[in-house]
Order: sequence, then structure tokens, then C-alpha cells
Amino acid sequence: MAKQRIGIFGCSFDPVHCGHLQAARAAAAAAKLDRVLMLPTGFPGYRPVTEGADDRWRMLVAACRGDSLLVPCQLALDREKLNHSANTVPLIREQYPDAKLYWIIGTDAFLRMKRLVRVEDVFRECKVLVCRRPDEADGSILAAEAESLQKAGDRVQILDIGIPAYSSGAVRRAYREKREPEGVDVCVREYIECKGLYGFRGRVAEAEPWLNRLFSELKPHRFAHSLAVADTARLMAARFGEDPAKAEKAGLLHDCAKHMPLEEMQRIAKENRLDADREFLASSSLLHSVVGAFVAQRDYGMKDPEILEAITYHNTGHAGMSRLAMCVCLSDSIEPTRASYPMLEEVRALAERSLEKALLLSLEGTARFVSKKGMFLHPRTQETIVWLKTLPAVRE
Repeated sequence: MAKQRIGIFGCSFDPVHCGHLQAARAAAAAAKLDRVLMLPTGFPGYRPVTEGADDRWRMLVAACRGDSLLVPCQLALDREKLNHSANTVPLIREQYPDAKLYWIIGTDAFLRMKRLVRVEDVFRECKVLVCRRPDEADGSILAAEAESLQKAGDRVQILDIGIPAYSSGAVRRAYREKREPEGVDVCVREYIECKGLYGFRGRVAEAEPWLNRLFSELKPHRFAHSLAVADTARLMAARFGEDPAKAEKAGLLHDCAKHMPLEEMQRIAKENRLDADREFLASSSLLHSVVGAFVAQRDYGMKDPEILEAITYHNTGHAGMSRLAMCVCLSDSIEPTRASYPMLEEVRALAERSLEKALLLSLEGTARFVSKKGMFLHPRTQETIVWLKTLPAVRE
């Protein structure tokens, strides 16, 4: 049986950006790695971090959502004495005693590496993959440094990877200067701007307790989806004349009950006499919206009836629903992390022009899919389709 090939990408990720993710994937492809451990450092010795370990960890987890190749790893995050993530190599070796280890590092970090760690310890356990972008300095500098570091054998491989020159420093600088940052994943951007990191004025006053709870209770892909829906709903509301702040809050909380077992949701629905018919009670994919509105009120302190309505009907729609609720319902189906499905791009394109038409097309697509699979379509969705067709914005 072939040995596992494990990449280790250590960085402060302050914040994580698309260049980090693309470099990890490029290194994995070049070295035929089975996975890459994304290893944030808690207390790097070469410079202070801007944001705390918890925030950087959550952003990294959201950015790596659903990617089996990129695996966030906390080994170095809370270890104050490990002032460089390379010092975790012995710990990683303990976890993967038989694996081939590959240390993934950027050009700048590689050139200062020998000042911060015992490179012989790294070379003894790992082959070092240096990711060099096309815009960076002459590769001969890297080659000379590699030759001076490695004592025996070919332990350093320089990879020319074609990725844009994103950097965490540029992201932080853009936020300080009130500019739109480049190379930031939608979920990371929403986390930063919702909470107010890197000098950005936070948009959601309740972000600290809400994000803490959502991260602890939801699976990583669901947490990331909630961030993406919040961002999309905010943009939709602004585009179509609704309240962006309310839409963002509804997007954050719309799946707040999604982690619950069906039995627990059924108990909450029955004990609190929620408006849930037999079909709702039998399906967690249906029931989580109704129970979610209750949980948002009980556990998150949400009292706004418009936001609670948007959470209640985000999965089925509702004849007569508010336009704010339409924004959230539509955003749930078109947010940028959604896996592709038939008509997705058509719905997204239509959402640039008409809220009602885009939502109608989305719900009709859902109805066709459910019918084709022989699954149950809740009557509320069909009622919403019929109602949308009566609206002037659709008839015209």
C-alpha cells in the first residue's frame, strides 16, 4: 500500500485569502498530495497577528468548506511556545508516522525561514515545496537559498505557480483604507465585514455571539453557506429597495436550526404549537425553517417580525411573502458557494434585473426537480409559484 502524501501549509492566515487556497491546491497537484493540512499559527514570532486565533480559525474553516483536499488543522493555533508553524512538524509526524510529509511555503517565508526555525528538523521529516509566483523575484535567488539550506539530498523543490499576487497585508490595508479587498472569498469577506475586523466598521451589532453560536453548532459547509446567504441577501435587498441590514441578519440566521436532529425539531414544533403540518413534521429539510424562526427568537434574541418571516419561508416561499423574504429565499438558492444545478446561472442572471421573476424561475426549477425525482413538493411552494405569476412585475 502506497504511503500517504501529506502537505503542510503553515501560515498566520491573517486573513486567509484566495492566494493561500490556490497555492495549496497547486502544490498538491505538483507533488500528487493526498491532502494539505492548513495550519494557522497562534503566535508567530516574526510579526504580530492582527486578529485573534478564533476569528482566523473560523475564516479558514469557512474558506476550506467542502474541500476534501484542504484540511484545517489546529495543532499550532493555541501553542504559545511554537512561534513558527514549522515547529509543529514533530507533532504532525506523530499523527502520520508512515506518511511522506511536504512542507508548503511561500517565497518570502522561505527566505526568512532559517532565522526562525531549525531547518534541519524540517528537512529531516519533510520535502519543502516553495511556491513562487510569476511576479516574484528571479528564481536564482531561491535556488541559491535552497542550496545553502539543504545539507544532503534534493529536499527543496521550487514550484512556479500561476496565481495572482494576493496577500494578507494587502487585504488588511484595503480595509484600513476603506477599499474593496481583492482575492477574498465571499464567506471570509462576510465574516470580516459582518463582525468588523481589520478596521472595518461591523454591520451586525450581534455578530460576536451569533457567529460564536453558529460556528459551534453548524457544520463547516453550513456555517459557510450562512455567511454566503447573508452576503447575497444584503446585496439583493440593496438592489431591490429593501433593508440590507435586515436581509443580512435573516441570511445569517436562516439555517440556525439546521444542525438539530429531526426528533428535536419535532419536539420544539409540537411543544410550541408552531405552524407545521404533517409533511413539515416529517422532513428536516422543511421543518428547520419553521423551527429556525423559533430558535432565532429564543436563542438569538431576534424580535423583528420581517426577519422572522424571512427565516420561516426561506425554503418553500409563501403566497403574499414580503419582498425582504423574497430576497432571502432567492439568496438561499443562488449564493456563490452553491453547487451547480440546472438553471442556476439563468436564475442568477435574472436576479440582476427582477426579484420576482428570478424567484419564480428558481421555485419552478425546484418543482420540476422534485417532480422528476418523484419526491414530495410542499403545497406552499406551488401556491407561491401561482401567486408570483399574478404579480405585475412578472406579468409585464
